[in-house]
Amino acid sequence: MAYGASVTTWAFVLSFYFGVSRCLFSIPLKIYPGKVSVSSAEHVTPARLSSGNGLSLASDPTGTVNFLDMENNLQGDSGRGYYIEMSIGSPGQTLNILVDTGSSNFAVAAASHPFITHYFNTALSTTYQPVGRTVAVRYTQGNWEGELGLDLVSIPKGPNGTITINIAAILSSDGFFLPGVNWQGILGLAYPILARPDSVQQLVIPDIFSLQMCGAGLSASAAADPAGGSLIMGGAEPTLYRGSVWFTPIIEEWYYQVEVLKLEVGSQNLDLDCREYNMDKAIVDSGTTLLRLPVNVFNAVVEAITRSSLIQDFSSGFWDGTKLACWMKGENPWRFFPKLSIYLRATNTSQSFRITILPQFRTVPVRWTEYEASHAKSR
Repeated sequence: MAYGASVTTWAFVLSFYFGVSRCLFSIPLKIYPGKVSVSSAEHVTPARLSSGNGLSLASDPTGTVNFLDMENNLQGDSGRGYYIEMSIGSPGQTLNILVDTGSSNFAVAAASHPFITHYFNTALSTTYQPVGRTVAVRYTQGNWEGELGLDLVSIPKGPNGTITINIAAILSSDGFFLPGVNWQGILGLAYPILARPDSVQQLVIPDIFSLQMCGAGLSASAAADPAGGSLIMGGAEPTLYRGSVWFTPIIEEWYYQVEVLKLEVGSQNLDLDCREYNMDKAIVDSGTTLLRLPVNVFNAVVEAITRSSLIQDFSSGFWDGTKLACWMKGENPWRFFPKLSIYLRATNTSQSFRITILPQFRTVPVRWTEYEASHAKSR
């Protein structure tokens, strides 16, 4: 269908996905599990942790750090993930690196790819040292292959100093870099057991870090309300949050696996067995901005939203992402949908706390022209 200049509609697609999503912008970077024996790597200088209380640990190679220097060091794109600027090699080559709590490798593009603007050229770095080992990593969506090396890395808006670390130089990939992404590598922040290959030490970061991830969606304009946030290495900056910090236990140290106790849609308790919510595993994964649910939970959520929504006539295609619901430009659709609340177990196992997700953070705005263009290319 041809696009007419008078068309001013917006479309919104629900971002609950399960199984294999066909959404162009979903990035479920969850590495497949495996065992690894971590050993010290030659020439690797780890960041030091100094003593502290609670979340006040400070860490960097020079022993000093200012959390405020790291404020607003993340950029993002709704649906494509959040990335931080890093300098790699000598002289430094600047790349945007996806921040991913769902994997443990530090890997950067080291060859051209149609979906990225630039890459780390190992030949131009006087400090790059090839290790002579290959590495291949497969995610639930996409994979890459490359070689291991050592080089200098610094983060302009991160801990002070430069460290020498292991780098996986990506030479080929399939489904990893996607159209429109503005990052050229990935920083895996999960536990060492997920790192590939065995016996290779990955980036040594402080044992405590905090992520503030602010998604676009409160306003109709991404330019007026850009996605971004902060990655604070070594603790949490008090000015970036209000109230008390709540903790949920890590069930197993591979992914950041947690326990979901229940879900509510509006005031409706889905009333499913706890095992349904934690089917396979429930993890905190910054590498995707989508909420992924087990099939039974997804169906229960859709049914509850349908019952409580002010719109009763959505087709089934709206819920699986194959059809769109449209509103006129400037119209606010959020009032049609209920809130979604996720309850996690607290450190005191007799308590729980709630994370409430507003409707604007569960839907992805799509310009009608973008939707038509993407479907025209696929036909």
